[in-house]
Amino acid sequence: MTERLSARAALALATDGAAFTELDVPEREFAPDGPLEWQGYGAARARAAERTGETESVVVGHATVGGTDAVFVSFEFGFLGGSLGERTGDRLEAAHVHARAHGLPVVSLVATGGSRMQEGMLALTQLQRVARQSALTRDAGLPQLAVVRDPTTGGGWATLGAGADVILALPGAQVGFAGSRVRPPDADPAAYTAEAQLAAGAVDAVVRPEDLSGTLATWLSLLTSPSKEPAPPAPYPAAPGELPATGWDAVLRARSPERPRADAYLDAYFTRRVALGGDRCGGTDDGMRCGFGEHGGRTVAFAAQCGTATRPAGYRTAARLLRLAGRLGIPVLTLVDTPGAANDADAERQGAGAAIADVFAAVAGARTPVTTVVVGEGGSGGALALAAPGNTWAAPDSYFSVIAPELAAAILKRPPDQVRATAGQLRVRPQDLVALGVVRGIVSAKGPGPV
Repeated sequence: MTERLSARAALALATDGAAFTELDVPEREFAPDGPLEWQGYGAARARAAERTGETESVVVGHATVGGTDAVFVSFEFGFLGGSLGERTGDRLEAAHVHARAHGLPVVSLVATGGSRMQEGMLALTQLQRVARQSALTRDAGLPQLAVVRDPTTGGGWATLGAGADVILALPGAQVGFAGSRVRPPDADPAAYTAEAQLAAGAVDAVVRPEDLSGTLATWLSLLTSPSKEPAPPAPYPAAPGELPATGWDAVLRARSPERPRADAYLDAYFTRRVALGGDRCGGTDDGMRCGFGEHGGRTVAFAAQCGTATRPAGYRTAARLLRLAGRLGIPVLTLVDTPGAANDADAERQGAGAAIADVFAAVAGARTPVTTVVVGEGGSGGALALAAPGNTWAAPDSYFSVIAPELAAAILKRPPDQVRATAGQLRVRPQDLVALGVVRGIVSAKGPGPV
């Protein structure tokens, strides 16, 4: 379990001690024991205030981190378990209103046990209020980041935490919808940790406390500095060579372990980058890289296949990336490299078809320009889903095909010795794709154009 930080200590950690200006939020009048006249509630609040130095379970204001101004929300778990009541809702709403009025991102440093029982349903309905404010901030095109501390459970996790665009977690933090006192008695406690949520694709990264301010500074800088131009095609990160002579040559070159892979392209393209960590639906795919990076001093989003059969979680993560980039006005670069979508039984049970359809829809409905480079294998619809219509390019060591040549030969009931000829008939070479109008051109080490 990580150290339970106070609201002010968490702010100092996240901002590297930068000046914090607290918002002045009018405090609503209550009967001594609150709206439900819960006996002893007023005394409990008074004790919490004396113990923590705070008058409510959340502190809101703004600070500058790494040159980026942001609104910060920091929970005080020592004040009645960081629980949400009506006055908490007042402060959270004020934070979002201030963010929208000044065009600022929102960072929530969450540590809460959920809704405040002493205020009953009035407390629970604050979750709707928080969700509404978050939706308005999202519609305004402003990023929302969450840092989940120990513990983050209940409605606070299900709104401010899990509802953020980017979720970071401190190591060992207890994170989950069910708090420790309401879980089934046989529940595995390891499932309710930051690390487990990372493995399940619900958290983007687990960040050490000493790295938090730098990590937040990078994320805030990238998410608020969109490129004003479409992403240029990623140059080929190797010495250009001759184009493949035959279709089968193209297939062999794309499958070669010696050719550049997604990481080589991304390393050459971006001066710095950060990664989204999962699909928010229970899965991750190591064969899909998604995130944001700096190119030419401005931010470009990326979704890159890494040469493996892409799993449903990979497609869902890519769709998440495309929609987030669209809301923030950030252009997107996609790199296509897969023999095809994963087609095993688990992939089907995980909704492969729906996940691929979602990426097709996200690309088709993209609100910002999408640029694609086929950098290796372009295997059927599993590859095409990530390709930008009218703005797709090909690397010299790539091919794009309606289906792998071996599978095409099998479907056509051709003997194995006809696979090479079938590859030629499919017209899969980069130069064939240009001639067919499927891709705009071929990228070299100098960028798009003739090799």
